[in-house]
Amino acid sequence: MASVKQLLCDTLDDLEEEKLKRFKSCLRENGPIPVSVLEKADATDTVDQMLDRFGPENAVKIMLHILKKMNQNHLAEQLENKHTEANIISCAQTEVRVDLNTETVYSTEDWMLQTFLKNHKMNMKKKAERIFECKKENEVHLKAVYTELFITEGDMKDVYQEREILKIDDAFRKKQTQDKPINCNKLFTLLRENNEEKIALTKGIAGIGKTVSVHKFILDWAEGKANQDIHCVFLLPFREINRTKDREVNLHEFLLEFYNELKDLEKSKLYTEYKLAFIFDGLDESRLPLNFESGALNMVEKRSSVDVLFTSLVKGKLLPSALVWVTSRPATANQIPPQYVGLFTEVRGFTDQQKEEYFRKRITDENVASKIISHIKTSRSLYIMCHIPVFCWITATVLKNILIKNNPENISTTLTEMYIHFLLIQMNMKSQKYDEKAERQRTKLLHLNKTMILKLAKLAFKQLMQENIVFYEEDLEECDIDVSKDTEFTGMIAEIFKMEDGLHETKVYCFVHLSVQEFLAAVHVFLSYLDKNMQELQFFFNKPEENITLQNLLQKAVDKAMKSQRRHLDLFLRFLMGISLKSSQNLLTGLITHTEDTTESITKITEYIKQEQNKNGISDEALVNLFYCLLELKDHSLYEEIQCYLSSDEHPGRNLSSLMCTVLTYVLLMSEKMLDEFNPKRFTSPSNYKRLIPGVRCCRKALFDRCGFDETCCETVSSALQSSNSHLTKLDLSSNHLQDSGVKLIYDGLKSPHCQLNILRFDIYIH
Repeated sequence: MASVKQLLCDTLDDLEEEKLKRFKSCLRENGPIPVSVLEKADATDTVDQMLDRFGPENAVKIMLHILKKMNQNHLAEQLENKHTEANIISCAQTEVRVDLNTETVYSTEDWMLQTFLKNHKMNMKKKAERIFECKKENEVHLKAVYTELFITEGDMKDVYQEREILKIDDAFRKKQTQDKPINCNKLFTLLRENNEEKIALTKGIAGIGKTVSVHKFILDWAEGKANQDIHCVFLLPFREINRTKDREVNLHEFLLEFYNELKDLEKSKLYTEYKLAFIFDGLDESRLPLNFESGALNMVEKRSSVDVLFTSLVKGKLLPSALVWVTSRPATANQIPPQYVGLFTEVRGFTDQQKEEYFRKRITDENVASKIISHIKTSRSLYIMCHIPVFCWITATVLKNILIKNNPENISTTLTEMYIHFLLIQMNMKSQKYDEKAERQRTKLLHLNKTMILKLAKLAFKQLMQENIVFYEEDLEECDIDVSKDTEFTGMIAEIFKMEDGLHETKVYCFVHLSVQEFLAAVHVFLSYLDKNMQELQFFFNKPEENITLQNLLQKAVDKAMKSQRRHLDLFLRFLMGISLKSSQNLLTGLITHTEDTTESITKITEYIKQEQNKNGISDEALVNLFYCLLELKDHSLYEEIQCYLSSDEHPGRNLSSLMCTVLTYVLLMSEKMLDEFNPKRFTSPSNYKRLIPGVRCCRKALFDRCGFDETCCETVSSALQSSNSHLTKLDLSSNHLQDSGVKLIYDGLKSPHCQLNILRFDIYIH
């Protein structure tokens, strides 16, 4: 310090009095030294102030800069020559700047980096705080509609066998969790606790709120409310990454595709000295050929294909200190090998309380909101679907329209009817009353939009069969959709089909929700059947067929859906069944050229489904989906039979089959009914007792004695005891082989503050 101080003092001593005043004037412009202090300071005091404020290295830099500005080139040259320390930079090459707010001195490179970080945070705030409700014109502020989502920590083992739309109660899972909620802002905090060198992976079905959660995380970070140890967050949607998949780039060039403001920071300290977070949103929308067995990058400057760049970040080979968060639908989450995942979470959507909160926030008329909430509670299948935020929006759109028009008789009773009404409402229907005048108006509106709807329906079917939910111009052109015509995407089309700006002036397209795509795909298939377009129906047949009957088509659709490992055709199948009804055809008059009496085919396909349900080897989830197909066909016989078993105090008279046990358990879990007593021995034979275990959640007394239960059954029972809405007061587990591990699980349940149990019976064996 003394040598630097002497050097600076000697330099200022060579300045005349007037030039010293000018030096101090320039110093005020470059540093946060009070005017009152500098006015009274001599050369030595001035140097002391500079050293105190800037430190020795930056004090020399600033003096060089000011001397150059004053044309005191000789003094500047002397200062440079005398000061030989390696950290002194030539003023001819570098300028320095001072942040007056933080009193920090920056080199030009660091100043540019700090400016980028500040502007990037502002830009990310703008990007995250606006979300679209269906179409761009409906853009709203995130805070205005955001409802907290239920996010839990999960197990990577669960990602391999998951349904896509219909979430079956947790009781059907092999592994129970305690459903501990996780705030999205705590994601990286939990990741650090688990293993910071690995990534965070979040799964959730389409429309459940993954992207909204990402936006909330970014907005809170950008507003300074959370995760302030992270210097920079990069949001990288896969639907846009797809456009770079055929190029070779390094990390900086890749990010430059999304954030042009990075152009001057290629060799900056950003990638080496700052904490970065990469959020890859929508792995299910990726068209990258991911191969985690191939080599990995370990240098920022090295070029590779985009898929290698992504896998290198996930593996932790490229930027090991960076935080990585990937979101995905369940069916594609297993593309990330579990050894690279440090935290695995699931977005569950809305709890029952959050559903009501959403409807009351979305619908300002409290009376209408209450009626909608009351209605969806009476239709359990609709109520369960409403855990999906986008489905809440569709439900609110349909029911609000019907209730405001005082047409409660037209309230949908099936999922298919809900979506048909949604389509009609988006066509700006003026009336849902089917008098002659309204019928003509409805037919006219349908006809005007018919051509585009048919094209979209074909696109929906073609892409669903390929398991694609994001499309590009070439995909649309294959279905004769002219992307150059803006009119193609206006009016009601913009309500069901989204067009977003991608990279390099490209467009990215998708339906507002996967279920809309599945519904329109079912419309396309049924219309192809009516028009005898056999070529479009060959997907369901192993060889070309002619004169296909509806019964034959529906049977083949059932077979296809049952064989699908990812179960991506389940909801499509339900819609296809529902559209086949004559009542549904009548609703779509104008879109459908002619209707067909399908009564006989519906009767036969109903029997076929019931026969399929009785086959061995069918998963519980497949059975439940077939049960829902029957409800879409308005066949309630199985449901009513189950209700008889549940309501009767006497033995039903015959044992339930495996199928009936699965459906009984599911119906019980769906309903709000609480049984006083639940005894598997009343319903079925010993081989099926375990299928009924989840019913423990819905009763006050569970008589599970002599049921052949072992320790694997105790996990479900323990979870029920710990449930916040547990009503279980008596539990009999005597004469079962629970083992020590099973008893420990029961003990864990008894410790829960939610446990209501008064009587517990089980056997203790003393060795």
